[in-house]
Amino acid sequence: MSALAYGVAAVLLLGGVLGMVRSHDLVHTVVCLLVAQSSTYVLLLSIGYQWGARPPVAPNTARLRGPPLTDPVVQAMALTDIVVSATVTALLLALVVQIHRRHGTVDPERLRALRG
Repeated sequence: MSALAYGVAAVLLLGGVLGMVRSHDLVHTVVCLLVAQSSTYVLLLSIGYQWGARPPVAPNTARLRGPPLTDPVVQAMALTDIVVSATVTALLLALVVQIHRRHGTVDPERLRALRG
C-alpha cells in the first residue's frame, strides 16, 4: 500500500512540475503548482497511515491494550499543508489578475515589462 502511495505522490509531483515547465499561461502554471502541492498530502498521509490502527481519540486505559493508535501529528501537518496551499494559490491567482489588468495578457512570453 505505501509503495503505491509513494508512486502516486511521485506522479503528481512530476506531472505538476512538467506542467509548470511547459505552461504558456500563468493560470495554468498556478493550477500545476496546486497539483504538485497535492502530492505532499498523499505523501504525508501515506507516511502516517498504519494498518489496523484506531483513531487517536481514545481513553488512557484503551491505549495500553488493543491495536495501535494513529499518529495525529501527521494528520495535523497534512491539514496545515492544505491551508497553506490554499493561501498560496489564492495569492498567486490574485497576482495573475493584477498582471492581466496591467499588461493585458497572462502569457509569460508576452510580458516584456517584467523582463530584467
